[in-house]
Amino acid sequence: MAGTKVLVVDDSLTMRALISGALERIPGVEVVGMADGAAEARGLVESTRPDVMTLDVEMPGMSGLDYLAEIMDTKPMPVIMFSTRTQDGAAESIEALRLGALDCFPKPRVAAPAELDAIIAKLAKRLKAAKKADLKPKSAPKSAKSPPIDWNGRLLLVGGDASNTKSIFDLFAGFPANCPPTIVVQHLGPGMVESMAEKLAEQCAPKVVVATDGMKPEQGNIYLAPHGDAHLVIDSWPNGTLRLLPKDPVAGERPSISLLFASAAKAAAANAVGVLLLDGNEDGAGGLRAMNAAGGYAFAPAESGGGYTLTRGMVSQPVASDALVAGVMKMCSK
Repeated sequence: MAGTKVLVVDDSLTMRALISGALERIPGVEVVGMADGAAEARGLVESTRPDVMTLDVEMPGMSGLDYLAEIMDTKPMPVIMFSTRTQDGAAESIEALRLGALDCFPKPRVAAPAELDAIIAKLAKRLKAAKKADLKPKSAPKSAKSPPIDWNGRLLLVGGDASNTKSIFDLFAGFPANCPPTIVVQHLGPGMVESMAEKLAEQCAPKVVVATDGMKPEQGNIYLAPHGDAHLVIDSWPNGTLRLLPKDPVAGERPSISLLFASAAKAAAANAVGVLLLDGNEDGAGGLRAMNAAGGYAFAPAESGGGYTLTRGMVSQPVASDALVAGVMKMCSK
């Protein structure tokens, strides 16, 4: 992360100082400026050329969400949102992520070492990912919605984190109403999965629900893993059942993408299709290897950056980002 320059935008002087102090404790991170709102931030973006911006969701004048939309529509850059609201602000956080923010953190309530240490650890991880973020203006072409499919019985698994929210919206917006049963593990904060399900349901044709223990995956449904103390897995396929397992985190995550993918590899073998949206993340890679070993299909970000790679066993082929929906539906159609 050497040379990561960060601009801090918040209308509170105290909060600017707290966030800046936390950032400067991360090796290789330099706070190059602080702004009290969008107007001041625009000038500092031009003069300091930051690599990453932290942005307050709630600001007087132009809100953080409006300014984020402007950034992503003109000169996209990695943005990490901060909010004083938690559960009741989950819808705003999801909207920020849908617009292209990499993550949305609760603001530190006090300068307590334990709270700041927890934020610093998460910020360091997110800043590392921010350096590799491939951002495009909102005007970038999107995948067209797929026609109804003649489903071949394959199960679809999708894995990502908060930074992949926009990609998840783009992916599912192209799904037909009769999409294959789709199970999703996305690493989100408390209270955000329910808001994610509601927002997705408004913008895509399939039904979107938060998974519960004992659900039977059905065609035309997208199931989101709940946030909490359990992993989401599939016990068998076809005619399988979703199970919530209260086990320890895997690769530091719970629910785990890898555990979901591995359960699908065991249950469905060649009838499993995995889509990993994360690039270079520990959680997910092991699950994709398990799916490949079982004869399933796996989409993952291309190592060269931009687009995806479809693999099955020893065979692989490139898939452009705007062809991902079509590629996934092809794998799930007769």
